[in-house]
Amino acid sequence: MRRSHAPSRLCVIPKRKSLDSDDNDIQHTKLRRNSLPDSKFQNKFLPVHRKPLDNIQNVTENVCDGISSHEAFIRKILSKPFKVPIPNYKGSSLNKALGVRRNGARQPLHDPFEEGALVLYIPPELSAHDQLKLDVEKQLVHVVVDPVLSKVLRPHQREGVKFMYDCVTGTQIPESFGCIMADEMGLGKTLQCITLTWTLLRQSPDCCPTIDKAVIVCPSSLVKNWYNEISKWLGNKINALAVDSGSKDEIDRNLSHFMQQKGRRICNPVLIISYETFRLHAYVLHKGEVGLVICDEGHRLKNCENQTYQALTGLNCKRRILLSGTPIQNDLLEYFSLIHFVNKGILGTAQEFKRKFETPILRGRDSTATDDEHKKGTEKLQELATVVNKCIIRRTQALLTQYLPVKIEEVICVELTPLQKLMYQRLVQSKADECLMKAEEGKATAGSLSFITQLKKLCNHPDLIYDKCIEEADGFEGMIDLYPRGHSLKTVKPELSGKFLVLDCLLAVIKSTSSDKVVLVSNYTQTLDLFEKLCRLRGYLFVRLDGSMTIKKRAKIVESFNNPTSAEFIFMLSSKAGGCGLNLIGANRLVMFDPDWNPANDDQAMARCWRDGQKKQCFIYRLLATGTIEEKIFQRQAHKKALSSCVVDKEEDVERHFSRDELKDLFRLNEQTRSDTHDKFKCRRCVNNIQVKPPPEDSDCNSDLSLWQHSTDKKGLNDLVLKGAWNPDTPISFIFHHHSHEKQRVTV
Repeated sequence: MRRSHAPSRLCVIPKRKSLDSDDNDIQHTKLRRNSLPDSKFQNKFLPVHRKPLDNIQNVTENVCDGISSHEAFIRKILSKPFKVPIPNYKGSSLNKALGVRRNGARQPLHDPFEEGALVLYIPPELSAHDQLKLDVEKQLVHVVVDPVLSKVLRPHQREGVKFMYDCVTGTQIPESFGCIMADEMGLGKTLQCITLTWTLLRQSPDCCPTIDKAVIVCPSSLVKNWYNEISKWLGNKINALAVDSGSKDEIDRNLSHFMQQKGRRICNPVLIISYETFRLHAYVLHKGEVGLVICDEGHRLKNCENQTYQALTGLNCKRRILLSGTPIQNDLLEYFSLIHFVNKGILGTAQEFKRKFETPILRGRDSTATDDEHKKGTEKLQELATVVNKCIIRRTQALLTQYLPVKIEEVICVELTPLQKLMYQRLVQSKADECLMKAEEGKATAGSLSFITQLKKLCNHPDLIYDKCIEEADGFEGMIDLYPRGHSLKTVKPELSGKFLVLDCLLAVIKSTSSDKVVLVSNYTQTLDLFEKLCRLRGYLFVRLDGSMTIKKRAKIVESFNNPTSAEFIFMLSSKAGGCGLNLIGANRLVMFDPDWNPANDDQAMARCWRDGQKKQCFIYRLLATGTIEEKIFQRQAHKKALSSCVVDKEEDVERHFSRDELKDLFRLNEQTRSDTHDKFKCRRCVNNIQVKPPPEDSDCNSDLSLWQHSTDKKGLNDLVLKGAWNPDTPISFIFHHHSHEKQRVTV
């Protein structure tokens, strides 16, 4: 404060001369201006007669400004503090101020004591003495899941997030930071991983992010799905980078930008990329470090020698999560490959693993094993399970029964038409002996493998081997004469195939009696071509997804089909191209037209409809040609041998896993049976193929097939559509059927 402004000086200041006075005084006035207050400021105080140190605040408000008491009262009412113009806005409970670092103890990002809070880390309790010595800047805090996510997580999902957090932070296994999330399809693995990733990107016990970047690797058909799920649950809180198309240079540029991002403000902290793109551009991704990698459909990594496995292993990332909805195959080498990827070295090297675990376990499982070998094998199996179970979590679909509608699964045995039987016998007579000879010699030829494929195609429809018959390929000589006169491939004739007759009846009944949508699944794109012809013949609207479709187009047709107002009735799906991860809850009926050697592929495809978000009762139809190779494949699925590779992934391996007698039985056509599978059970609940004793009360569609309902007519069926489709001319010989649970316990 200037001395001339002091209250003791204000009453003795002489009046300034007017600026309009004589010009001779102007200079003198300028000299005094620096030491005198402004004329307005001076006049404000001069009229007040007071002692030098009296308080004049009230006087100036009312007297000098001329404001009445009423006016002052109104101004006081109207002068409210600033309020954020957002309806129902509540400020932070921590009273944080932008740009201001608050002193005092550290605080968690979210309230750990809020009702329903999911706390992943709790700081250790300190004694009063330790608290006095503790540095406030080093105090550990709770790690709490964002309430936006924790409020929508179901109990098993909360458990899964906690398990994964403990694994990637080294709590489960010290110095190991990986895990396998092996929940069955439909249990919400995607949401659990999004929750974990978001928590790690924002929080840690040290009040800073645990990771700065995360990479999600998945099949190409799921890239867009992951991006949509992140947007759905996190909105604008995070910007994910989905790399699913573009030129090589463009992809390299995007990946380089992602890897070079550093600091607290990263534009795209999450990268979503397909396995194929990752493998092709691994040299870019290997140049930096990543905090977390998530591998969806991780059963692709069960072979540690393939290029994709090597590319992912080379990524500089210690926290690794592998997702797989299919049961891990009963193969010790697959166990080793998967565990070695997420937690390298936990089981030693491949040679050490084989010596320590695989050899004694397999010896103990052998039928000729001694008591000591059996005992040692059991001990080693327990030791292996103790180590492996620390980093694997698996829950079954039984948990879904609380939230999802009832699922009815039906295995329908369908007789071949006379034309199919004749062709099947001709093929078996011409080629089976050659295949058996090759199998004895240990040589698997392309011809014998092709023969197995041709038998499977014939079970679907004779049109699928028409080209071979025209060419009169080896084993197909003279078979063209068996087709009806004037036969053409321009249209499909359902009456030539037993399974197509049943499918045609099913679709007609569904279309005429309900608003349900249907998913048709086959292992062969040629079968999808026949589906298309059938749909055009009957006037059904359809969409089709196979390996030839671009990723962007896949996402569009899936979104359109799931829209309840869309007109599409049928979704055709190639199990190889779209069996994994697709969400097709717009349909509630699914037809598996042919079986796969690997039951995991069939399980994946059948889980497209009965999953989180489904609101209608689901029906799964599995069609098998009675007494043919299809029933043998299905039996192989149902009766896997423990810790062996009798369930194969590729047809190239078929002969290696079958003895001569088994191959002979594989090719034989059993025309005298209603169901070869039911005959193998030697079922005690049925008399003359008629069920006289119901299944156990605690059984469901996850139980062994011998514990399902067995029907040779439509009396015991609960599915009205199948009842309507089963008429005297429909070649259905036997049906296994069961439900997922009795009734839905919680309203969806």
